[in-house]
Amino acid sequence: MAIQKRTVGVIGTGNVGVAAAYALFMQQTASDLILLDKDERRAEGEALDLMHGQTFAGPTRVRVGDYADLSEAQVIVMAAGVGQRPGETRLDLMERNVAVFRAILTELDRHAPTALLVIATNPVDVLTYVAQELSTRPPQRILGTGTMLDTARFRSLLGEHYGVDPRSVHAYILGEHGDTEFPVWSDARIGGLRLVGNTINGRPYDRPALDAIFERTRRSAYDIIERKGYTNLAIGLVIARLVQTILDGQHSVLPVSVRLQGEYGISGVCLSLPGIVSENGLETSILPELDDTELAAMHHSANVLRERIGEALPGQAGQEPKTQGAG
Repeated sequence: MAIQKRTVGVIGTGNVGVAAAYALFMQQTASDLILLDKDERRAEGEALDLMHGQTFAGPTRVRVGDYADLSEAQVIVMAAGVGQRPGETRLDLMERNVAVFRAILTELDRHAPTALLVIATNPVDVLTYVAQELSTRPPQRILGTGTMLDTARFRSLLGEHYGVDPRSVHAYILGEHGDTEFPVWSDARIGGLRLVGNTINGRPYDRPALDAIFERTRRSAYDIIERKGYTNLAIGLVIARLVQTILDGQHSVLPVSVRLQGEYGISGVCLSLPGIVSENGLETSILPELDDTELAAMHHSANVLRERIGEALPGQAGQEPKTQGAG
């Protein structure tokens, strides 16, 4: 069932937050956008700028608010935090952004305890876990954007390689949104035909070429940051897609960052699996059959992230998810 009232909050009007707000505005995903930033004047400027586009996009109301205003929101996008510097990994951002999240989640639990949270700040898997630990809302109502962007990049490059629309490519990047992510080659398909071992659209199976495509996928963020200083446009579209899935109750399968509870023998860590997403958040995870190499990569991702979670929340890594209500 689609959510009828469509108010979306965006916390953080930096490059990612603004790209998300712009995508939500242009797609008319929300009827009301509330922007919040510690730099209120910047947030006001972004809101005014978007509002002036209503003639071309439609009558979405965009305004600046505070935490109390977010009590009206069904979905809140967390895009606040410091950005990734050239040469810096996503996990290097952890200590600075965990402190930012602690302060924000205290306010959100006070003013918007039932809103569904979409975590976009990096390192997204660690911060999704942190948010689930620090918030009073059920863990399934806190989702990270995870490897949605990595999967989109992967499908785009595979589509280019095979000369097909990326929307016809069915392949996933799973695990960490970061250096230990991995492709599920064993079930990557175009038109129902597995890529491994088959010729598609005149292109024979070429494992070195496919491995190079994955490496380009994995390096994409670094390459973009080296050239323009940050990534924002594609992740803005990812956020808009995830918010639309929630508001429309689409039950779409998306590779989002969620806490594992024994899947593949892993628990107490957030990383990306395909999951059914609806107005309730995560309905259930879908578990693709992984080959031995992929399963080992999944465990490697989990081990790396668990170590970082232990640094962010000493003594809490590996715990079972909390069960308290939405408050």
